[in-house]
Amino acid sequence: MSESSISIFVVEDHTIVREGIVALLGTADDLHVVGESADGRCALEAIPEADPDVVLCDIALPGLNGLEVIRRLKAENSRAAFVVLSMYHDHAYVQTALEAGAVGYVLKGSGVKDVLQAVRAAADGRTFLSPSTRMSASIQPLSDREKEVLTLLAEGHTSREIGETLDISSRTAEHHRARIMRKLKINDIPGLVRYAIRNGLVDQNLK
Repeated sequence: MSESSISIFVVEDHTIVREGIVALLGTADDLHVVGESADGRCALEAIPEADPDVVLCDIALPGLNGLEVIRRLKAENSRAAFVVLSMYHDHAYVQTALEAGAVGYVLKGSGVKDVLQAVRAAADGRTFLSPSTRMSASIQPLSDREKEVLTLLAEGHTSREIGETLDISSRTAEHHRARIMRKLKINDIPGLVRYAIRNGLVDQNLK
């Protein structure tokens, strides 16, 4: 193993997918895997100890959402660069991952070249997005207030209840909801709930 090789930690709950990724990374002379986990909370504890250069992390994980893992480790000043592995190509997921602290976003349907490029780019301090997601990186993110409204919507609160909770009018709450839908290009409440769950805004058990 070269002293300059890139160390990687893989977080993926599906065993066959995780083993495939580890095997893939093992084919490159400049990469080596220093750890793996199938659970978000376990990863949160194991990654600091492994001290990898790059973390490849799925979004939907048992125990703790993958984006929350990234947020918490970034808050603890982890030196690792984070690359999200995802089956979702929607621009909203890409934007949320970047906001959480990821520098890369790779679709699970991507080829070997994309995965290797993403890891190397992340280790070099550069951003890499799967080709079909690149146009999504410049979308306008949700404001803090819009995230609050979205969380309450996903928890089942009405516009009136949201208004009372946030000390705004129900009409203003409805305006926020309409703006959230436009930004995320999601046209119904179930879609907003799924988005909120997958992006760590509400408990995964709601699904």
